[in-house]
Amino acid sequence: MPKSSNAPGALTRRDLLTGAVLGGMALAASGCTSVGSRTPMQEELPPREPMPDYVAMYGPVEDGGYLLPAVPIERMDQQYLRQIVDDPTGERPGTIVVDTVGHFLYLVRENGKALRYGVGLGRAGFEWSGSAVVQYKREWPKWTPPDDMIARQPDLEKYSVRNGGMPGGPNNPLGARALYLFQNGEDTLYRIHGSPEWWSIGKSVSSGCVRLINQDIIDLYGRVPNRTPVIVTAGVGGQLVAATSFHKTIPMDAGVPGTELLGPAW
Repeated sequence: MPKSSNAPGALTRRDLLTGAVLGGMALAASGCTSVGSRTPMQEELPPREPMPDYVAMYGPVEDGGYLLPAVPIERMDQQYLRQIVDDPTGERPGTIVVDTVGHFLYLVRENGKALRYGVGLGRAGFEWSGSAVVQYKREWPKWTPPDDMIARQPDLEKYSVRNGGMPGGPNNPLGARALYLFQNGEDTLYRIHGSPEWWSIGKSVSSGCVRLINQDIIDLYGRVPNRTPVIVTAGVGGQLVAATSFHKTIPMDAGVPGTELLGPAW
């Protein structure tokens, strides 16, 4: 596949602009952000001239009735921007692999390639790994913090399962899209989801989840169907080692009342 002459290793304009894109959003209080506390800002990077394809991809856009501003990609480490790379995982095409060491999510493609996204991950003590499937997907999803999270931050009680959760929208911690990870027909309570906190990409600052910039989760959402296999592992490049079950430490979601959002397990 030809690559942009402006950015070796980056996607072409046609590939980059497939699907909708989002800009950055106002900060959200969440289980995957640091609810009730301030998330440390990313260290300032020297300003650089953004690559034209990335300017368009991470620019402002309207989605779901929300007008979202551009992400300041000139302040980001550009290795975490969406791009096609040689596949380091060896997994079959269509598999999602999350590398918790490199802070990358790979969507494996044909011909030895992968589409790579930068991600933010759980901070020390909240890390997790496992094998699962994308059981369900939602645009602008509802969020319900688990009781353990509410115990630490009582102000979240108003969004509990008992109170119906937080409706989707710009302030919702699941962002513009969410992929719900199930294992053996059961909800793991872990999500791959969007976030407005662009400075958290490439860092470990959140509670047990995989977060992407919102425009990246929209792109990924449009590329993966239900039942997509997911491997979360500590490092790629050799034999992937993923836990047989997800570590049940601090999940970021308690599920949603009834079957309104999650639906039946397949």
